[in-house]
Amino acid sequence: MQVINPATEEIITTLVEDNAESLQAKLKTLQKGQKAWARVPLKKRISIIAQFSELIAENIEELAATLTSEMGKPLQQARNEVNGARARIKYFVENSQKYLKDEVVTRQDNLTERISYEPLGVICNISAWNYPFLVGVNVFIPALIGGNAVFYKPSEFSTLTGQKIEKYLKKAGIPEDAFQVAIGAREVGEQLLELPLDGYFFTGSYRTGLSIYEKVAHKMVPCQLELGGKDPLYVADDVADIKGIAAGTADGAFYNNGQSCCAVERIYVHEKVYDQYVEEFVKEVNGYKIGQPKEDGVYIGALSRQSQLEFLENQVQDALKKGAKLLIGGKSLAGQGYFFEPTVLVDVNHKMSVMKDESFGPIIGIMKVKDDKEATKLMQDTEYGLTAAVYTADKKRAEKILKQVNAGTGYWNCCDRVSAPLPWSGRKNSGFGATLSHAGIRAFVKPKAWHLRG
Repeated sequence: MQVINPATEEIITTLVEDNAESLQAKLKTLQKGQKAWARVPLKKRISIIAQFSELIAENIEELAATLTSEMGKPLQQARNEVNGARARIKYFVENSQKYLKDEVVTRQDNLTERISYEPLGVICNISAWNYPFLVGVNVFIPALIGGNAVFYKPSEFSTLTGQKIEKYLKKAGIPEDAFQVAIGAREVGEQLLELPLDGYFFTGSYRTGLSIYEKVAHKMVPCQLELGGKDPLYVADDVADIKGIAAGTADGAFYNNGQSCCAVERIYVHEKVYDQYVEEFVKEVNGYKIGQPKEDGVYIGALSRQSQLEFLENQVQDALKKGAKLLIGGKSLAGQGYFFEPTVLVDVNHKMSVMKDESFGPIIGIMKVKDDKEATKLMQDTEYGLTAAVYTADKKRAEKILKQVNAGTGYWNCCDRVSAPLPWSGRKNSGFGATLSHAGIRAFVKPKAWHLRG
């Protein structure tokens, strides 16, 4: 399997993919090691994870450079990702003891009722390429803390980062037989679905998630899916700092080249502030530096997948044919690398792909609306349900709108953010289950009820 630098199209290295035989051998290793790992005291498991966090901090430049070279993310954004992962690990380190310890729920006469939490076993983590650290730690960190062994499959577009994660986990003290990496693309992922694993945790597209769910359902084991989104954002007429809001929401749409599950993917603006907002938004986007992701100041790097260039170009052409107006961008850049101009479209509607289908790139449609009712109706018009955002001076107004939108996360005067103490979950085609928060700690254990008389 070739690992290609998306910014230069150069081959970084070639890796040997796993096959059925090697995957079976790794599974046997994990099955043997899991029970021993589960017997390690919880406090000790947590301390090992804390050491992993220290190691990735000490080696952040190495990790960021690897991530940028294989994924195309601007170098500073790669550093930000590693630091963001450490913030989430800190939450797990500080809170897992609280949520995994035995709970006495009733003590009456000579009867004690207690809940304990046991590991699932050997879990499969099929992870994503857009945020391999952030997406990964949501799963393998609480899974390991909970006493599980982890069969980790990084995306073929971020495999080198996956190997670095393995290196530093094991350097921190995770046993060889508690964490194994599966190397390969789709075929390897499909083979993992055939193995007798005790849980499946996937981050990626709706279509792939649906396929995984169908294939593992007969096993009667947990299957959690964090899928895509078409996240809406509404700017109401009572906002004051339009320039600041335009800058913040543009960042929400274009950070990480727009390759974020919770990136802003469609914007609705009240007609009273529409013209000023669009003007300020375009000014902000015009100021983005596009270039090689290791250059200082670059905000827009290369897309990770070459195939996405054609998809985005098709979205632009579809919008233009149906009456949209292109204000900036709209095409791939000539020369080497998978670069796409940051693109802003107006006069858009919901007959256009750019307002209905997940883009996962540096492109946005901005639509004028006459009031909250129209904005809410349009925000609801999607098969996805990951996040939704409202910008207004009135908190109650925002909450009223967000309560009507079937999404796992609601934002008031912010967007495109994830916080470890809060659950990260999708609705509808954005998946189900939760990572992060206490729910994400307990997603990797199974409760046992104890009725103790005497």
